[in-house]
Amino acid sequence: MSSPSAVRPFSGIFHAQPAVSTFAFAVRHSGVFWFRGVLTEVTASLTADADGALSLAGSAAVGSISVTEPDAMRASVLGAAFFDAERHPELTFRSTALRLADDGGLDLDGELTMRGVTRAVTATGDWSPPRTADYGEVAGLHLTTTLDRRDFGLDWQAPMPDGGDAVGWEVRIDVDLLLIRAH
Repeated sequence: MSSPSAVRPFSGIFHAQPAVSTFAFAVRHSGVFWFRGVLTEVTASLTADADGALSLAGSAAVGSISVTEPDAMRASVLGAAFFDAERHPELTFRSTALRLADDGGLDLDGELTMRGVTRAVTATGDWSPPRTADYGEVAGLHLTTTLDRRDFGLDWQAPMPDGGDAVGWEVRIDVDLLLIRAH
């Protein structure tokens, strides 16, 4: 990404449109494929203060997870060994710094809370400036990062019969937000 600049296209508050905003993840499984899931109940707000500084805060309902594997896999992912949805029904995030670049790139620093554990995270991505649509003023943010699931207490593992781990430690996170200006 090019260096962040004094780009200040946002003013006021924008809320994520929940029907299309997503929090997706992918993790290597059996060393041969990517197991993917999407949390579809996402809320987020992008706020620009009077000086144009941006902050982003949001959450995703763990119970809204959608996976393409059989129901037993979904139950396992929601269970105590992984997300522990019964005791920790949502993931939360808040930014500590959000920098936009002229070329449409962005850098984000913040804190992610998952399974009751809060850790600093950084993400990169891109942004689309506000524009008028039939249903209001809209903008977009796309964020991506990679984290070690053990940092959040997701430390279940099983050895493969011929060596290696059943589930990778590195998890790719991909967040897409369609933002609509608040009235």
